[in-house]
Amino acid sequence: MFPEGFLWGGALAANQCEGAWNEDGKGPSVADMTSYKPHVDVSNYKELHGITEEGLRAAAADDDINAHPKRRGIDFYHRYKEDLALFAEMGFKTLRVSIAWTRLFPTGEETEPLEAGIAYYTSLFEEMRRLDIEPLVTLHHYEMPVHLALEYGGWADRRVIDMFTRYAKVCFERFGHLVKLWLTFNEMDGIIRHPFSNGGVIPDRPDSLWADPVS
Repeated sequence: MFPEGFLWGGALAANQCEGAWNEDGKGPSVADMTSYKPHVDVSNYKELHGITEEGLRAAAADDDINAHPKRRGIDFYHRYKEDLALFAEMGFKTLRVSIAWTRLFPTGEETEPLEAGIAYYTSLFEEMRRLDIEPLVTLHHYEMPVHLALEYGGWADRRVIDMFTRYAKVCFERFGHLVKLWLTFNEMDGIIRHPFSNGGVIPDRPDSLWADPVS
């Protein structure tokens, strides 16, 4: 038997669903660099998920959303109210979502957040509350600003921790009246399996702490 008050629901992540990857001031994230690889053997984990600095810079210069499907998502950014209505109809009592770091701090180095991003997530959480869906919010779900990967090597540089702390503090202060349940990192052990998407680490850099973590 499930205890009284057990939260039934589902899960989404900003990088999977939002789309609108360059709207309202949002900066590019590591997830936005994910390329569609139709000819790759999906059983070859290294080839499927691996990235080089050359490939990253090429992806960053490419505006094609079809070649980078996470930039498109399911357009949750514009359709979240109708999608949430469907979740409520299914009986959801909770929904795990994530906040896109780059929707608040486009490069990660800004000292003040984008108010357009604050407004979007405020509206999202208010709508969830209106529908009696408890927000369960992940702060970091493959959403590091790509700028921090290129300029600092991601989590390998301690200065990035200070930038994340600033971002997290803004989330708690601006959304804390709507969100009571927080998760810090999605699959924190994923830094070993896919260091770039999980932590902004570019393995083929000479100064990388990751020589070749994926076998």
